[in-house]
Amino acid sequence: QVQLVESGGGLVQPGGSLRLSCAASGFKFSRYSMSWHRQAPEKERELVAFISASDASTNYPDSVMGRFTISRDNVNNILYLQMNTLKPEDTAIYYCARARSGSIWDQRTYDEYGQGTQVTVSS
Repeated sequence: QVQLVESGGGLVQPGGSLRLSCAASGFKFSRYSMSWHRQAPEKERELVAFISASDASTNYPDSVMGRFTISRDNVNNILYLQMNTLKPEDTAIYYCARARSGSIWDQRTYDEYGQGTQVTVSS
């Protein structure tokens, strides 16, 4: 079955960096576009990074543009999210997700999620 397992979260000071990883199994990873999402307490889940299967093109919302970088390793079936210049408002649970066809900004496009990893940005 499909498994997505995130790791790399933790506590970091404002301005710091973290790299999240997502190990994928149970499906042909290279054939799927993939993504990272986050959900803060009392807020809706939101997309923070998307990478296509076809050409590894990427998309980010304005809130993380220039600070976050998504990448993928199709040999080892791992998805990454490099997060730099972290801010307290980046505090959330971060999830990797597999994408189906549809608008990347629509949460219904994503059919499989991992269990999430907590990122806390605080001094």
